[in-house]
Amino acid sequence: MEQASLELTVGPVAHGGWCVARHEGRVVFVRHALPGERVIADVTEETTRFLRADAVEILEASPDRVVPPCPYAGPGRCGGCDWQHATPEAQRRLKAQVVAEQLHRLAGIEREVVVEEVPGAKDGLGWRTRVQFAALPSGELGFRRHRSHEIEVVDACLIAHPEVEAVGAEGQSWPGASGVEVIASSVGDRAVVVTPRPRRSVTVPDLDAPASILLDEGKGRTVPRRGSGVLREQVGDREFRVAGSGFWQVHPGAAETLLDAVLAYAAPEPGEWALDLYCGVGLFAAGLAEAVGPSGAVFGLESEASAVRDAHANLRDLPQARVERGRVEEALDRFQIERADIVVVDPPRAGLGREVVNRIAGLEALRIVYVSCDPATLARDLSWLAERGYALADLRAFDAFPMTHHVECVALLVRG
Repeated sequence: MEQASLELTVGPVAHGGWCVARHEGRVVFVRHALPGERVIADVTEETTRFLRADAVEILEASPDRVVPPCPYAGPGRCGGCDWQHATPEAQRRLKAQVVAEQLHRLAGIEREVVVEEVPGAKDGLGWRTRVQFAALPSGELGFRRHRSHEIEVVDACLIAHPEVEAVGAEGQSWPGASGVEVIASSVGDRAVVVTPRPRRSVTVPDLDAPASILLDEGKGRTVPRRGSGVLREQVGDREFRVAGSGFWQVHPGAAETLLDAVLAYAAPEPGEWALDLYCGVGLFAAGLAEAVGPSGAVFGLESEASAVRDAHANLRDLPQARVERGRVEEALDRFQIERADIVVVDPPRAGLGREVVNRIAGLEALRIVYVSCDPATLARDLSWLAERGYALADLRAFDAFPMTHHVECVALLVRG
């Protein structure tokens, strides 16, 4: 496609870091713009139904516009951030509008949404505790450009946590690697997970700060080459272990913030029976188990083997908590789970899907707490839960990913 430039008046925000404009009756999804602006945009992609474009010149700027703090942000550059050109307050308003629009369009729910700031990210920077770099064949590190396999080489990442940057991975060469993940835990542990290119060995350079080195062998399996590769995370008075590149919230304040929100909505009482589905290493299961006490029970399900092992270690002092490995689609039947007082779900970005929604609704829980990192799949699943008699009672949204379009939501659903 021959690149075309369009003069556009930018309309509302859309899910995914875009704003919506129109040109000769066609929808144009525009990046690097803000609602109300007049821009010159270069078309980057054309389909039969819409165009995609990058705003390359701002003719009339929004009052929310700022100069992006990162020199790698902008059209055709690093694709990791979506909203560096907006103030943090404006970013949260835009995300709130997206959540509200998805709820309205996909679930028929009218709700005013406020996206709350999460402590630990001053000015929206320095928060990301797990950073995945892509590597060029030369060994230089960077990030993929938006909707591209091309890599933007960087010498620093402004949204990376200072303890990640202390490792100095960007300043080194990583011959033989296709990717390098740098992780910094809340108690000062560091790890570097290296993914080799096919049939290549990786030379690990000298680092600026101590870190465990792990080799990613694929299918979720990492092997320590130096150090244990097990990181410790602290939430309140409880310590959690997370092996290798296992899942943990990347914002330093997100784990505690989400745990507090989940427990407030779940309102677990002593003696109750709770399910924690897609439970990871047991963050929510631990909080639920402490609340239901020895007379209650918590049953967790997780499909990732390493996360299940970590959960067993993290919950070993809570005999009322049990975690098993399995996919929710089949494991609830395999373990003959027929009822629950409380169900907590924290699925991947794809959401629950109708099969899981129907199975969960059949448990007849008094309360379902749904943690979601994608407002579109959340809204879709809420519409299906409504068909099964569960209404949205409350919802909170959190800016756990500043500078990006991502937002974390916690929804409370009740029967009837």
